[in-house]
Amino acid sequence: MALVVLLRGVNIGGHRTFRPSLLARELRHLDCVNIGAAGTFVIRGPVGRLQLRAEIARRLPFITEVVICDGRDIVRLMAGDALAGMRMPPHTVRFLSVLSRRPRLAPTLPLTFPARGPWLLKVVARDGRFVHGLYRPDMKVIGYLGALDKRFGVPMTSRGWSTIEKVAKIVAGERGAKDLSTPKSRPVRSGRRRAR
Repeated sequence: MALVVLLRGVNIGGHRTFRPSLLARELRHLDCVNIGAAGTFVIRGPVGRLQLRAEIARRLPFITEVVICDGRDIVRLMAGDALAGMRMPPHTVRFLSVLSRRPRLAPTLPLTFPARGPWLLKVVARDGRFVHGLYRPDMKVIGYLGALDKRFGVPMTSRGWSTIEKVAKIVAGERGAKDLSTPKSRPVRSGRRRAR
């Protein structure tokens, strides 16, 4: 089964910049597919996690958290969508955070940031190492995403739901894909029902 690699905090605000398409080319012996500019890869060739981490670390020009999960877990998430049927506020972006390992802490959900007043980020569900949430476009959201590490007690990295959908399609067998660029996440359409 394919492995999914998510690099944390790359190509954001001029920090830890690199070209994911070049890394994917260097990992072509592992049948690597790059998705967008945030450091998201599907590895379809046979490789152990330790070897994969070493290969990536050797090729990156900086040190960063490398989060790896099984591709079948992403496909399972899509099949049992935790937010299916949930009312979505207009101009909201859905995201998935992947914890680097099983969390040490289990905060009560939902979590909202800020804690008072209108929320900008809301965590609504957790399934093992996967945390589902929504955010409203705002510069403060990056800081709130970073604060989730402390709430769960382990590092995590987040991706827009459209990126996760692309990952699932590749894992499920769309082997013709080579290098997918991921546009910015689009707001959830206001035609859906609203969140409470």
